[in-house]
Order: sequence, then structure tokens, then C-alpha cells
Amino acid sequence: MADKNSPIGFFDSGVGGISVLKEAVRIMPYEDFIFFGDSKNAPYGTKPREEIRALTFKNVEFLMDMGIKGIVIACNTATSAAVKDLRIMYPDFPIVGIEPAIKPAVTECPGGNILVMATPMTIKQEKFQLLLDKFKEEADIVPMACPGLMEFVERGELDSEELNKYLEQVLFMPDNECYDGIVLGCTHYPFVLDAIKRIVGDKSKFFDGAYGTSAEIKRRIEAAGLDQADKDRKGSISFISSDNRADRIDLMNMLYKR
Repeated sequence: MADKNSPIGFFDSGVGGISVLKEAVRIMPYEDFIFFGDSKNAPYGTKPREEIRALTFKNVEFLMDMGIKGIVIACNTATSAAVKDLRIMYPDFPIVGIEPAIKPAVTECPGGNILVMATPMTIKQEKFQLLLDKFKEEADIVPMACPGLMEFVERGELDSEELNKYLEQVLFMPDNECYDGIVLGCTHYPFVLDAIKRIVGDKSKFFDGAYGTSAEIKRRIEAAGLDQADKDRKGSISFISSDNRADRIDLMNMLYKR
């Protein structure tokens, strides 16, 4: 049974959720973490919803069997497809999902032109459409499906000619125009932020859900009385990948240290 000394689990369809893990470690350096990436089945963002749900349930159960005390679904697509049902199945277990940071973008760019980059499946999900509808009167919000972008990160390709060509195509805007805010609606995307900035320039503000998600799992762990008692200790981090490839673990460590 989980207790204060148990680790916090992180799950993503691949390696992208490490961008959220980094923020969680920053605000809870005393906790232990297990990160599981389902790179064997990535990408999730182009799969049918029922397949995404099945994979998410299976992988959450895998982490729960390892004795975690709470879990972050650090994948927008998996959150949209499965987190509501997971909370019904495990009502007393701290479960936190992630969603595109549209609210912070609208708050900082009221009435602005906001681009939301996300996977095709995230954009199709009802959860995402409800989020858009909630803020549609407060800004000009433009969703953009980015099929294939997360795969660049899965390959460790963060600054290549092919990546730059891809981003030039999807982020094209007429001269002298820019987005006031750009929401990185997939946890993989912060790892190619430098490449994105080279395309769109330095006038746009960028938003992702890492801090809000990390703060929420911290709040829920504390509310459950499961936060680590020794706040002076340095926690550990374990990386697991479903494809069992040594180079994948090397990539996870590289991204975490980036």
C-alpha cells in the first residue's frame, strides 16, 4: 500500500512528459518519481480514442502495481481520452491530467491571436472542444493539428533541417504578422521550442501546462496526507520505456537534463 515514501508516477505516450516531470521535480525535489513512456506504441495522437483509452488504462495499472502514491497523465491526448474514467475507477487515488494551457494564454493575451499546437486526436476530443468553446469569446483561438511533430522528439531530433522545414510549413504566417500567444498543447513540443521560436520570432508568448499540472499533483498528494515527510532529502527519478531500448533511456536522461 502506498505511503509517504512511495514514488509519484508519471505516464506519457512517449518521452514528452519529461517536460512536465522536470517542473514537478523543481517544486518537489524531495519526492521520488517513476516516469513511464509508452514509446513502443507512440504516437497516441493519431490513434482511435478507444485504443488510446485501453493503452492508458493498461499503463496506469502498470505504474499502480509498482506502488506509486499518485499519478500524472503527462499526455494531452491520453488525458482527453481516459482521465475522466480513471478518476471514476480510482476515486480516492490522486490522478492529475494535463490540458492545453489555453486559460493562461487568454489571461495574458486578452483579445489576442492565439495558436494552439496539438496532436490531431487532442483537437478532435470533446474535452478540447469544450475548452475552446469556454474561451472563444475572450480571444481569437486557432487550433492547429501537428501530425508528426512529436515523432521528431521521440527520435531525439530537436534541431534538424527536416524539423525546421516541417515547422516552416505548419507555422507559416504572412509578413509582419505574428501570434500573440502560442500554446504548446503536447508535452513533447517544449523540447522543440527553440526551433519554433526561430520560425515565429520573439514577439509571441509561449504557454504550456507543466507548472499547473505539477502544482496540482503536489496539492493532491498533500491533501491525501502522502507528501514526503523529509523535505530536506533529494528524491530519485527512474525512467522506464515500454520498448526496453537502452537508447530510449539515454534519450529520456538527455531530455531531463536539457
